[in-house]
Amino acid sequence: MNNELKKTLKPVQLWGIIVGMVISGMYCGWNYALASTSPVGFIIAILIVTVFYTTFMFGYAELSTAIPHAGGPSEYASRSLGKFGGFIAGFSCLVEFLFATPAIALSIGAYIHFLIPSVPAVIAALIAYGIFVIINCLGIEAAAKVELIVTIVAIGGLLLFIGAGAPHVEMKNIFAGEILKGGFSGIFSAIPFAIWFYLAVEGGAMSAEECENPKKDIPKGFILGIATLVILAVGTFFISAGVSDASVLSSSDSPLPTALEGVYGVGLLSKVMSFIGLFGLVASLHGIIIGYSRQAFAMSRSGYLPKFLSRINSKGAPVYSIVVMSLIGMIFVLTGQTSVIIVISCFGAVALYIISMISLFILRNKEPNLNRPFKVVYPVVPAISLAIALLFLVALTVSNLSTVAWVVGAYAISIIYYYLYAKMQNSTAEPSIEEVDSEAV
Repeated sequence: MNNELKKTLKPVQLWGIIVGMVISGMYCGWNYALASTSPVGFIIAILIVTVFYTTFMFGYAELSTAIPHAGGPSEYASRSLGKFGGFIAGFSCLVEFLFATPAIALSIGAYIHFLIPSVPAVIAALIAYGIFVIINCLGIEAAAKVELIVTIVAIGGLLLFIGAGAPHVEMKNIFAGEILKGGFSGIFSAIPFAIWFYLAVEGGAMSAEECENPKKDIPKGFILGIATLVILAVGTFFISAGVSDASVLSSSDSPLPTALEGVYGVGLLSKVMSFIGLFGLVASLHGIIIGYSRQAFAMSRSGYLPKFLSRINSKGAPVYSIVVMSLIGMIFVLTGQTSVIIVISCFGAVALYIISMISLFILRNKEPNLNRPFKVVYPVVPAISLAIALLFLVALTVSNLSTVAWVVGAYAISIIYYYLYAKMQNSTAEPSIEEVDSEAV
């Protein structure tokens, strides 16, 4: 059975996938934080989250260049923590991505409904989801080209928004009312939505096997990607909060057009912003489909998931993983609960971040001679990243107790599944990269 991915990606395409996976977070989702904290409180949350992602991506670049594998975090954890650790990391990645995608699809539906009120948001979300599932089945080369185009358009839209809003920024909007609404609890509640600015940036690691020269291309794509996202996140929030009332932003499904309407009124500019906003949402929808399909593909190839999920078509696309995982995502679109879905996705992401940084520390001690084309400043940078990730876990748990039970239940079911099925299948799975390397030695 052919289950080898094609190596076609260049650094600019990897950058496009990384930024594209995340850029929808600039267009929607983050604004729900303003229901629980003030703009100043959210700025604090954004700063903490930005420091985390900056340090995390440097550590992640070390892992992904040393072990360029489609499984990404599941492969790093498997190599450092054993098969069970690899499974939990892979499951966390699927939780992050499979819940992020419905939230993005629902936002696409909201933007389409804003432009064409006669089209129900949920129906529009499902149709958009289906279209990009089909595009992903055409192979990574075609998918990456589409991703790069829509990402560039989406970046252009954010620059248009920043340019149109900058002359109308009023600092009183940012400092109005209670400066630290909700106190520390409000800031904790805002953290998941600050994470939404960057959520899924690590997904580029799942394309590592498809890079022409992963050991050189991955650091370039990762570092340029996180730099781009930091600039866009800060600019988007500052302009939005500076031209709008926080209470108006917090209740909008399409915050950027809403912000411009407050300045220019309902008209061509807000419609254009909504139209371009669709490109940002589409870029993330499309990019995250790439990410979760490669994760499912790699977990299947390693024996964690059914073998048919690692089959690829003539275009080199893991078509079964794309379709099956996407059908699961579509089920959650039907709930319509965008803000709850974002929180669940963040739980998966934070679990993944913690496991990945622990894996980095273990691999530094366990395999000191592993070829590392890119090395992070060790141990300071990964230690900062791990400490903040643990803070995120506390913040998420304390501020979302009603959602925690669902997350714990999902992990409990996944562990039962692992021991009843996946562990029994490992004996017949194809060897992982570390097993192949050890045999060669």
